[in-house]
Amino acid sequence: MRPLRRHPLLVPALLCALALLAAGPTAAKGDAGDPGGLSTEVVRLFEEASAATRRYEEGRKEAEVQRARAQRLERLLAREQRSIAALHGDLGRIARAQYRSGGGLPHTAQLLLADSPEELMRGQRAVWQADLAVNNAVTKSRRAEARLAADEAKAAKAWQTLERRNARLAEMKQGIEQRLEAAQSTLQGQADASVAAGACRGAVRLDQSEPGFAAAWVAPLETYELSAGFGSGGERWASRHTGQDFAVDIGAPVRSVGEGRVVKVSCGGPFGVEVVVRHPGGYYTQYAHLASVAVDKGERVAAGQWVGQSGTSGNSTGPHLHFEVRLTPYHGSGVDPMGWLAERGVQVS
Repeated sequence: MRPLRRHPLLVPALLCALALLAAGPTAAKGDAGDPGGLSTEVVRLFEEASAATRRYEEGRKEAEVQRARAQRLERLLAREQRSIAALHGDLGRIARAQYRSGGGLPHTAQLLLADSPEELMRGQRAVWQADLAVNNAVTKSRRAEARLAADEAKAAKAWQTLERRNARLAEMKQGIEQRLEAAQSTLQGQADASVAAGACRGAVRLDQSEPGFAAAWVAPLETYELSAGFGSGGERWASRHTGQDFAVDIGAPVRSVGEGRVVKVSCGGPFGVEVVVRHPGGYYTQYAHLASVAVDKGERVAAGQWVGQSGTSGNSTGPHLHFEVRLTPYHGSGVDPMGWLAERGVQVS
């Protein structure tokens, strides 16, 4: 019987496969070899996009100020040029009038024609003073014109520099947003896969500094737009809407509105990826349609602590957070979340 030959790479390959199988559930908690993986990348890109937007808006406002200044100086320059032209016209009229009245005759002839030397001197003095006044005005106006032209050139140069800077900022902002959209799409794809499988990938520990909120209660998101409210009707729900929806992009950090303990982390059903927290006093809050979770069941959370990232998993028509306040951990025991938060000093608008 012919002996079996071992392939030199067979044993290492089998060992690697076994190691991957054994590490499967743990590896799902992180992506790209770092603890936060893709979720952390989305949060980082959110911050970068926000910072780039702020820089772009600041630059745009500065450019508008410089543009307005350049345009104002252009108008002043045109006014000075019209003033100089008017003074030149006045000087020409004085010269022509002087010529017609004898200003072009020799001084001796003017003396002979004048009724008296005093009359001649008065006329000559008046003409000389008029010439001097016009010449002084023209000189001053030209100096002002030169200053305005220099200021206008500086303002125009500053405006053009800001425009070039803004073009670079807009390009950088667009690049960040494109990377963010790609990361958001991948993150949401992972959430959809978890919902389809009915099993969560595990908590992704996002790099959040200590919440440090002075208030005991906070809004579930830092920035948002309100959409469907509690009790509203529509064909999307079997009866009435049981929570408050916050329209927000995929991957935005979702906060626990108060301290409590996580009693449920689920990745299946109509709510998609969801987290439920029990608070002191017996109330529960639900955070649904998430793209990822940042806590595990049984974990204690503080007010403002991130419990996940917004998404559009489950029965969702677009990226948003579905937020509920319940009397029990279960669906169907909801109360108006806006009024509940308002009673605790949180004004959501």
